[in-house]
Formats: sequence, structure tokens, C-alpha cells
Amino acid sequence: MTESSSKNANVVAECLRSWNPKAVVEVLEFRGETTIVVPRELLRATAERCREDAKLRYNLLTDATCVDRYPTEPRFELNYHLVSIPRREKVRLRVWLGGNDPVVDSLVPVWPGANWLEREIFDLFGIRFLGHPDLRRILLPDDWEGHPLRRDYPVEGYRDVPNTGELFRKSSTP
Repeated sequence: MTESSSKNANVVAECLRSWNPKAVVEVLEFRGETTIVVPRELLRATAERCREDAKLRYNLLTDATCVDRYPTEPRFELNYHLVSIPRREKVRLRVWLGGNDPVVDSLVPVWPGANWLEREIFDLFGIRFLGHPDLRRILLPDDWEGHPLRRDYPVEGYRDVPNTGELFRKSSTP
């Protein structure tokens, strides 16, 4: 952990804790990256605070990702990567979601760029985002069954694959 990353973690965590003591569940530092674990019910309010607070000014959402930790609970780890351009600092907001109720508030009202990122997570993991303006599949067809990046999704999928028969079989004659 570098001195600047440690200072960044302290500033962000203390600023969020002074706003709402329940906003920070845990602060993680790894290889110079700061992760703030936030409770699900405070995600949108915490994101708004990160954007609006004069000490923080996280004005750019660069990515949103999800990890399926199946079979452990909470099953899903949802990560939002934020950048403060004026401060030249990065932070990650992390939310844990259970497998039985993978629902969280959308951050599209905070950062409009979250739109397509959350749609991708919905499509591939099945996480539902409350308040999302257009939550529908983005990569897979609308009639696709399941969410293929879930660890319990069958490798061969749920669909019947048509038999290609002779189409792809190598010919013995040149």
C-alpha cells in the first residue's frame, strides 16, 4: 500500500462516515487500489455523496462489474469504479448481493454512463437494477434463458443445439 492510496482511503472513508456512519461497511486496500464496501440500501445515496461532496468530487464512472462467488453467500459482488478527475484519485464502491434477491438501486440517475454497464450486468448475471430507465438484454436475444456468466449456468446452455450432421465433418476425399 502506498502512502497516497492510504491517504485516499482515509479521506474517502472518513468523509463518507462523517456523512453517514452506516455508509462504510469495510475499507479494503490492495496494490494501491481502494475499495469501499457499501450496504445495498445506501448504494445510490453513497454514490451521490461521492459525486457531490466538495472533498471527493468523483465525477466519472469508468466501469461497473460483477463477480459471481457461487456457492458462497452473499453470492454477487457488484463493483463500481469511480474517478475524481480534479483530484486524480480512483475508488471502487462494492456492494454484496445475495443469490435469492439480486436487486440494487440503479446508478443511472447519478452517472448516466451506468446505463449500458448495468444492462450488461443484468443480461449476463441477472442482477436487477431498481429505477433503471431501460433494463433489458443488451448482448443476448430477448428469449434467451438464464444468465450465462453465473457460475451455475450449464456449460452447454439451456438450448438445444441443432445437429449439424455432415456439414462440419471432415471429408476423407481431398
